[in-house]
Amino acid sequence: MPRIAILGLHLEANAFAPVTLREDFEQQGIARGAEITRLSRQPNSSLPAELPGFYGRMDATGDWTPCPILIAAAPPGGPIEQALFLDFLDEMQRGLAAALPLDGVYVASHGASSATGDEDSDGTILAMVRRVVGPRVPVVVTHDLHCNVSERMIAALDCFIAYRTNPHVDMAERAAEAADAMRELLGGTRTAKAFLRLPLTPPSVTLLTDEGPYADLVRDAEALMASDPAILNASVTGGFTFSDLPKCGITITVTARDSDMAAAKRACAQLARRGWRERARHTRRLLSIPEATQLARDATQPVIYSDAGDNPGGGGRGSTAYTLRALHEARVPGVVLGLFVDPALAAEAHELGEGAHFHAVFNRTESEFSQRFESGARVVKLTDGEGVGRRGTMAGRTFQLGPTALLELDDSGMKIVVISLRRQCHEPRTLEMHGIDIGAARVVVVKSRGHFRAGFDEFFTPDRIHEVDSPGLTSPILTNFAFKRLPRPAWPLDPEAEWTDPGWN
Repeated sequence: MPRIAILGLHLEANAFAPVTLREDFEQQGIARGAEITRLSRQPNSSLPAELPGFYGRMDATGDWTPCPILIAAAPPGGPIEQALFLDFLDEMQRGLAAALPLDGVYVASHGASSATGDEDSDGTILAMVRRVVGPRVPVVVTHDLHCNVSERMIAALDCFIAYRTNPHVDMAERAAEAADAMRELLGGTRTAKAFLRLPLTPPSVTLLTDEGPYADLVRDAEALMASDPAILNASVTGGFTFSDLPKCGITITVTARDSDMAAAKRACAQLARRGWRERARHTRRLLSIPEATQLARDATQPVIYSDAGDNPGGGGRGSTAYTLRALHEARVPGVVLGLFVDPALAAEAHELGEGAHFHAVFNRTESEFSQRFESGARVVKLTDGEGVGRRGTMAGRTFQLGPTALLELDDSGMKIVVISLRRQCHEPRTLEMHGIDIGAARVVVVKSRGHFRAGFDEFFTPDRIHEVDSPGLTSPILTNFAFKRLPRPAWPLDPEAEWTDPGWN
């Protein structure tokens, strides 16, 4: 039976956010050894969805021996503290060495991590894996499509597979694809890889896959895989610009069977040319806060707002009050907001109990974007914040919000779900578990950039979804950020940016 090592690091690193610490990983999830196998085979798992997907497909396609080592996952935030990253790296290396001999390695990582002393932490992990297992052991990698891919990483692996949906709902499917690729590589297939990076760092709101320029690129990649037997995988990654690294930008990675480098290069260049040719399509107009307020007043049908500048799913703190304040002061009726991250406020509500009326102070400790907001409020409902997702990116996965409180503000009647752990609002259960009838709300405000679309689509058609230009660490207006390491010139920040075609035909 083939012995397959399993490891991964999940962090989307936002260079403008506070450093990610051990407690951030501990609050979301660190799993080791046999615990990874146990959790991966449970009906509802707390692990990233790739793990159950990989295990399920490997189990269905033959005998194998899992050799799980370490899966460490934290919410999007700043770069990992260097000492902590080195601890993880050392643990992975020792685990791999102890598991030898190995027949394959599956690396399930987000792909946009960095550390305070290592800009290419994902590449460092892959280089370590290759060094330990040697040149002939197949290494298969899955990444989020918001990953930042380095040449060093691609050189160290045999097959690269990125998500193809945004909002992300295909993690298990891509992991199953990785399992199939692993089986093929174990059977003797050798691969060739072609890789190109475009000087194109679009705002994340233009990287949806239902429609738009990125969706068209992904469909082209899928068509290439379907039509050309030489292509094992073609992945177009959007990158994560907030990482502010030289490896940011849209990348194309093509893995070809039978070491067919000509086929890999041909497909890679074809995708890159279209991506660059259509770069001007990566534009999207957001509502200003005054416009959003007026629309909320006038709307004849319920609407949902993405508080896009404060997305915890991209490193935001989940605690800005700009949109909240505007809708409250305008006394817009029927507003629901989730999820507002304020552990101190949630704790106070739990101490007071359901039904209590008090003076609620949001953001008692202020930061750059998270300014104080105050209002009389009633504690409507309290929960422990634990549940199982039912739709979209969290379907069938357990989640933890920490102690939570549903507050109803005086005067406006706005209802706010206040949570203790930093999580984005992309799963309807996080509101419904507090007694909120989403279908009856006039305005729903979610602190999420785009993943909420897959969770709330049963309530809001695309024409009733709006992104709000709110300040914060994840603002889609890239000129708001003082980038230091981003490759420049890059479109759209630099309209004069140029790309040199490699001439692959």
